Amino acid sequence: MAEVMIQADGLVKIYKSKQTEVLALQGLDLTVETGELTAIIGNSGSGKSTFLNMIGGLDRPSAGSLLVGGKNLFTMTEKELVLYKRDTVGFVWQNNGRNLLPYLTAFENIMLPMYLADGRQKKERALELLEKVGLAQKRNNSLHSLSGGEQQRVAIAIALANSPKLLLADEPTGSVDSKTADYIFDIFRELNAAGQTILIVTHDVTLSKKVKRVVAIRDGKISSERILKEQYENKWNEAAIDWHKEDTQEEYAIVDKAGRVQIPAELLEQLALQDNRVQLKFQDGKIVLSKPGEKE
Repeated sequence: MAEVMIQADGLVKIYKSKQTEVLALQGLDLTVETGELTAIIGNSGSGKSTFLNMIGGLDRPSAGSLLVGGKNLFTMTEKELVLYKRDTVGFVWQNNGRNLLPYLTAFENIMLPMYLADGRQKKERALELLEKVGLAQKRNNSLHSLSGGEQQRVAIAIALANSPKLLLADEPTGSVDSKTADYIFDIFRELNAAGQTILIVTHDVTLSKKVKRVVAIRDGKISSERILKEQYENKWNEAAIDWHKEDTQEEYAIVDKAGRVQIPAELLEQLALQDNRVQLKFQDGKIVLSKPGEKE
């Protein structure tokens, strides 16, 4: 069996204010194995960024269970959480203002997180990472002289500085053009091929259609998964494929531990229900869902 990197069971997150309570995660279950490149998609407010923050140690879960790299995020002390964020996870934000310090060069930005760790050969590691993201020749450039895409590539290098077990990326291609987005995805793909576990939150349709496994979150739960069709694997750079339009993945509904399934809204509309009741029957090896009183 493959080693599990992320194990979320019944994960709940409640945000409270004086007037209201917001249930951001509602019993989310997800397993991500070591070495996977997984994308998370969902509408605004679905809970995907909340989930990423939970995994990154930036926010505490309210209930459930969350293990990352064998570490229990519910039982960590504040000191353990600091070490976890330094050594276990690396984070790439969409907003480069959260990734980079503007008064440092590209090289100095990458060196900074390593000063906080105990690793040796820091300079060699920083140069290696600049080479990996294609910016070795711009090591001494100030950030204002780099394009937005180049700054995002520096951010990826920073996230990898302390060799994290898990790389998290929140909309990493959200503020760059399509050509740069393709380049950034190629970096993620190459890192993953070398064994890096990566979890990406994205609205980028083209990027999500290239990923082998895509998890959709709706209303704080996993609603479906998409798996890349075999004929599209290892063909990311083929010009003949229109990744935005082609149907590259098989989509599967997810049955949670209580036996519940989220039915896509478009299918419910076609069923034209009068209320929230449906009939279920097992027929010819299939579960058939129909309106109450509907005849075969």
